[in-house]
Amino acid sequence: MNGAQALIRTLVDHGVDTCFMNPGTSEMHFVAALDDVTAMHSVLALFEGVATGAADGYARMAGRPAATLLHLGPGLGNGLANLHNARRAYSPVVNIVGDHATTHRRYDAQLQSDIETVARNVSTFVHTSESTVELSADALVALAAAVGPPGSVATMILPADVSWSEGGVVLSGSGPTGPLVGTVGAVPDEDVLDAAAAALRSGETAAILIGGQACTGRALDTIAAIAAATGTKLLAETFPARLERGAGRPPVERLAYLAEFTALQLEGVRHLVLVDTKSPVSFFAYPDKPSDLVPDGCTVHRLAEPGDDVGAAVLALAELLEVNERTAPRQAAATPAHPTGPLTAQAVCQALGALLPEDAIVSDEGNTSGLFAPGATAGAPPHDWLCLTGGAIGQGLPVAVGAAIGAPGRRVVALEADGSALYTLQSWWTMAREGLDVTTVLLNNHSYAVLNMELDRVGADSPGPRARDMLDLGHPSINFMQLATGLGLHAARAESAEEFTEELGRALTTPGPSVVEAIIPSLL
Repeated sequence: MNGAQALIRTLVDHGVDTCFMNPGTSEMHFVAALDDVTAMHSVLALFEGVATGAADGYARMAGRPAATLLHLGPGLGNGLANLHNARRAYSPVVNIVGDHATTHRRYDAQLQSDIETVARNVSTFVHTSESTVELSADALVALAAAVGPPGSVATMILPADVSWSEGGVVLSGSGPTGPLVGTVGAVPDEDVLDAAAAALRSGETAAILIGGQACTGRALDTIAAIAAATGTKLLAETFPARLERGAGRPPVERLAYLAEFTALQLEGVRHLVLVDTKSPVSFFAYPDKPSDLVPDGCTVHRLAEPGDDVGAAVLALAELLEVNERTAPRQAAATPAHPTGPLTAQAVCQALGALLPEDAIVSDEGNTSGLFAPGATAGAPPHDWLCLTGGAIGQGLPVAVGAAIGAPGRRVVALEADGSALYTLQSWWTMAREGLDVTTVLLNNHSYAVLNMELDRVGADSPGPRARDMLDLGHPSINFMQLATGLGLHAARAESAEEFTEELGRALTTPGPSVVEAIIPSLL
């Protein structure tokens, strides 16, 4: 058995049975081994940023890591933006990056690079495997680092000769679904719990800010019950990795993207309790505006940091406060009317709220045009909302790919802005190849609209036509219909609210991937 065969068998035996890949020459023995280990679901991407973003989406929905297979340093570099987003989402990902054979390194061939330095930008674990015999053991160390908690990106570098050489050793788990090795999250000490409980009982204005594991399941129910019982405002971080929402689930307001609006949300708050998230800061620096968004005079209480045992922390706090999780408030069901008339961003979001199926997954990279989507879908049937955690655009379509594979049988909606879509449009081909139930809502306003807004907010002096032209996507106009059909998807374009509602309804009820393009005016 060679190293590649042993590596894949070991990964599968420990629960990593999906690999998103864009391989090259140095990875050919890994590719060849896929025929020997058919339990590994191998998913081809045409661009490395699709593979890495898909691994992120898979982890968010499956709750366990996928692997990626990337070609040397340039391949890893091409996938870096979505590994940055995965890092911010605390998604467990195991990168396998092929390298030149150890005997070939000294020749400094054209693709030779310092892979470890590239990997350190996004990885908590980086290791170059030098021994075929030890390769599977290296993989388990990488897997443990990826699983955490918190979840993270772990990168193992695989020289070609370590992959092709005989002597590979399989380190078995208990079968294809387990076990994933990781550590146990810390539980807050009594002083931390007492301080948080006292803050929420104090009668002073308080808010609970949640992220990560606190945005789903029992932890979310318990926190919502605590907030309701103590009269505390409940907020989620601006871009949570996964937020369970919709009818019958606790309603949660997200922090605004714009610092000015966040300041209004937190105005007067004297105690801010953080649960699996960080203290709020402005996304960018702006002239004469604060970066730290915690109000003056507000005390921050860190109940649970990323990687802590969030469930135990919130249950302990509920017990101190004598709150029953079953008392959490629930969002009432509400279905917007089908929109009519001109097609606007608001009409698109209204139609989405009217038609979103139960148990859907929304990969949200709608940016400015998706502004109305959270409100329009608040009372829709229960669903999951996946956000742009690290702010590096080009995440929405790849995350939709991974989410569809990580949660089979559920409809995925990629709410996608035109500018962001163009970063990783190759995702559509993978959706078609895999037959994924992903509906892309393509919000086409012919503009990098968010950058037009930022151009004004940063105080740039009198931006003129040349500056504005750098943010314009309208000349030439991009034909997304031809791009989608050329990559194997059914596509439809809508220019009125009625057309869009009809096409979206058809797409959401038709198996397989499709694109519904909405031609809309810019909000800005």
